[in-house]
Amino acid sequence: MRHLIIGTAGHKALTGIDTDRLKEEKERGISIELGFAFLRLPDGVQAGIVDVPGHERFVKTMLAGVGGIDLVILVIAADEGVMPQTREHLHICALLQVKRGLVALTKSDLVEAEWLAMVRADIVETLKGTFLDGCPVVPCSATTGQGLPELLQAIQDQAAAAEPKRTEGTVRLPVDRVFTIKGFGTVITGTLWSGTLAVGDEVAILPADLRSRVRRLQVHGQTVERAVAGQRTAVNLPGLEVSQIERGDVLCLPGTLHSSETFDATLSLLPDAPRPLVNRARIRFHLGTSERLARVVLLDREELQPGEQAYVHLRLETPSAALPADRYVIRSYSPAVTIGGGSILDPNPPRERRPRAKMIEHLRILEQGSPTDRLERLLLAAGFTPATGDELRRRSDLDPAAVADSLRALTEKGAAVLVGPKGEAGVLHAERLAQLEKEVLARLAEFHAKEPLKDGLAKEELRSKLPAQLTPATFGWMLARLTEAGVIAVERDKVRLAAHRPTLSAAEEELKAKIETAYRAAAFQPATPEGVFAGLRAERKLTQAVFRRMVDDGILVKVKEDIFLHREHYQQLRERVLAHFQAQSSINVGTMKDLFGVSRKYAIPFLEHLDDVRITRRQGDERVPYN
Repeated sequence: MRHLIIGTAGHKALTGIDTDRLKEEKERGISIELGFAFLRLPDGVQAGIVDVPGHERFVKTMLAGVGGIDLVILVIAADEGVMPQTREHLHICALLQVKRGLVALTKSDLVEAEWLAMVRADIVETLKGTFLDGCPVVPCSATTGQGLPELLQAIQDQAAAAEPKRTEGTVRLPVDRVFTIKGFGTVITGTLWSGTLAVGDEVAILPADLRSRVRRLQVHGQTVERAVAGQRTAVNLPGLEVSQIERGDVLCLPGTLHSSETFDATLSLLPDAPRPLVNRARIRFHLGTSERLARVVLLDREELQPGEQAYVHLRLETPSAALPADRYVIRSYSPAVTIGGGSILDPNPPRERRPRAKMIEHLRILEQGSPTDRLERLLLAAGFTPATGDELRRRSDLDPAAVADSLRALTEKGAAVLVGPKGEAGVLHAERLAQLEKEVLARLAEFHAKEPLKDGLAKEELRSKLPAQLTPATFGWMLARLTEAGVIAVERDKVRLAAHRPTLSAAEEELKAKIETAYRAAAFQPATPEGVFAGLRAERKLTQAVFRRMVDDGILVKVKEDIFLHREHYQQLRERVLAHFQAQSSINVGTMKDLFGVSRKYAIPFLEHLDDVRITRRQGDERVPYN
């Protein structure tokens, strides 16, 4: 069964449901808040009705209700004709790309036939060149019932031609009402824009990322187990307070949608906008049921003239959640008048500054390019973080088959690389991977030039020199890839260029022998490295390099800061202490002094080192075996 949403102002004669809830609405006979009802068409289609305020003072509320509608019934009173707010409503629907609709010419019983014909002609003229050009104009009367069967038939005809919503897409329900029901708790309502929502589903409320689980669902007042795109839906959310949620929030499944304070988009300024839009103008941004204050950054000009279109960067003062191709409307900050709107191209643009020309080219491809071109742009924008298929579907608004086909095409031409076994970790653009690999090789070459005697650079130190976006998993995968290609070598925790072979010169070998002799002779009472260096009378930088190499090779072992032992004496240190524990249950500083013929200057650091390597552990003034 098909489901769709109809936007209108006034529907009681068709549905039999009075949606005016406020006392002021009853007294004044106008809608101030959004109202909701449903209508079953003769062919079985179930239509949700969103009753939006028609008065010009409540256009903000009207905007909260008109998002997500499939067709519009433009209500024009025969005794008033086309009003200023009629034109604004028409502009808003056009900006949101509502494609179908009709005109209900109400109160037709109150005017003469000649007047009715004149008003009808004015309507036809007003609608020329709009999405309602040539649509049915149905005279009717809610009081007498005149024309209502014809109106119902016209609605059915338009509904049959409306494009169905995507039930397989991302679950998304912009919140338009939130209230509490005694015994059940918090309930939100809204139009399910896409996807399928079921009882028991874990859900998130953005932008605050509140979490809950669907306890109950209602569609058109009936309790259901599942709601699908195109249905007016009420969702019971336990564990959340009414005060935590507001109109403009979005319900989704966790991790499928992300809120952002910046969007890249197209923007069209209405031809009858009262003035040009200046760069960085503060405006009111309407998306779904939300209103946010925002700044419009024009990317290629300082002013946008009425009737012109441009690529823009939107900076919101509070975050909102969107998907590519979402339509939005902007109103001037003051007075609040509808001046334009457009389409979201990138709901999570990169944070780094980008050259304007490249940014515009990027957005042009997102707007006009083929699915493969758009996906390639998104991979480039993802930088050094592999993008998963789900992320690419969300950011491109492409269906799974189109994403799979595009990724296949990109990998076949070498523009994309699968990360991990069978691409389980995601996809990187080949250009970004090449940048990473080039950076790795440059960092290693730089390290070898600075430390020619060292075997290699520690893995974590190397990763710290690469872009912060790079995850440990992607880093490890890339090292394995470069190792397999024979470009680098990884030994233990060290990485080096495959061609790098540290060798000592004759002078360096001589220094090494002198240092080793000094430490062998010192046994358990070595001088500090600086003390050893002073006795060698060699170039300090060279001596330090040889010394570090000896530490890396394990010839010298660091016990504590400035205390190093030759590896033979270090081995004796461990063996004597372990042998001591064969006969004694503990050891202390005095015993260490006697065992090794040293002062407290060495005995205490030796014991602390043995604690660090888990040979001993401290108990008061004594040390006992660690295990």
